[in-house]
Amino acid sequence: MTGIRLLNVVPTLLCGGTEQHFMTLSRSLDADRFDVRFACLRKCGPFVDELRQRQVPLVEYRLATFRSLNALMQQARLARDVKRHAVDIVHAYSFYGNVFAIPPGRITAPVVIASIRDRGPYLTAMQRRVQRHVCRLADCILVNADAVRQWLINDGYDASRIVVIPNGIDLRRFDGGDREAVRRSLGVPEAARLVGVISRLSPLKGIEDFLHAAASIAAKADDTRFVIVGEPSPVSNRPYLDQLRDLAQQLGIGGKVLFTGLRSDVPALLSALDVSVMPSLNEALSNVLLESMAATTPLVATDVGGTSEAIADGVNGVLVAPSNPPLLAAAIERLLAAPAQARELAHNARRTIEDRFSLDRMVQATECLYGRLLSGKQRIAAA
Repeated sequence: MTGIRLLNVVPTLLCGGTEQHFMTLSRSLDADRFDVRFACLRKCGPFVDELRQRQVPLVEYRLATFRSLNALMQQARLARDVKRHAVDIVHAYSFYGNVFAIPPGRITAPVVIASIRDRGPYLTAMQRRVQRHVCRLADCILVNADAVRQWLINDGYDASRIVVIPNGIDLRRFDGGDREAVRRSLGVPEAARLVGVISRLSPLKGIEDFLHAAASIAAKADDTRFVIVGEPSPVSNRPYLDQLRDLAQQLGIGGKVLFTGLRSDVPALLSALDVSVMPSLNEALSNVLLESMAATTPLVATDVGGTSEAIADGVNGVLVAPSNPPLLAAAIERLLAAPAQARELAHNARRTIEDRFSLDRMVQATECLYGRLLSGKQRIAAA
């Protein structure tokens, strides 16, 4: 196959927002122009099977720590493979992907791109410094929100090399959905109102705040049920789910909160909700936020990171301050009490996705970036 040879270097192939993004992009790039392959640091996650079925090459460069001789050996192996396959663009994702792939990519590939898709609340001061220095070797730092761009500039990155391409949503996935069937499968009474969170389960996602808000709502409205979709990362904090279940019991709402684990039918689940909630303490531009908007589901979200780049309070959703369960509960209750207003906000949200956050727009912008960077390097080489 001829065309632009693109290597995506990712830490894992789990089910987080970043993973959803690069998998969606890999499915959507013009197959006549791009020959896509993947490299990972740990071969785990449900997307491993998808890549195998699609016959997309995937190579594991097993790495436990950067402070080892093995790390250098794996980077040397990556450099050899990039050269052997004549890779045109190395596109690295997240802290571990960036630090691992950018130095060897710089030596052997014409174009190297770093992706930073959050504001790094989990990074230590040393990790932030390391990533900043490594990213100076990249031709471009690709981010998904102006909030991330500004954070990087404040942290010492060169503003001229940061490119913002917002997440894109495939609207076709959100056309339709059997609301009643989904609610029956969840065991939710027909007349009940259903409020839900779809998220990877971690302390930064504000799930505890949602449970406290749910307890406040349930005390006033016995017909309201709550669903939490997702699970902790298998490589991080497995007991966290048990902690959340215990908290629901302590708050007296254990029988009204359903923990579903991971689900593959997110569009259908969103269609079954009366209100979708994003209670995060830190975000860039959440995929679930945009998916809720695409599903025409009334939305309450915390005003963090790039959320206000998609949501205008009172226009296409409701914004509240983070870490404030009473405010979160009040906002949810307002939408539940005014379904006509909630529907209007939801329809406005859908139009926002159509106008500004469509998948086609994201793919076209990314393809243009790849082509522009590679053409620039080819012109320099020719000169």
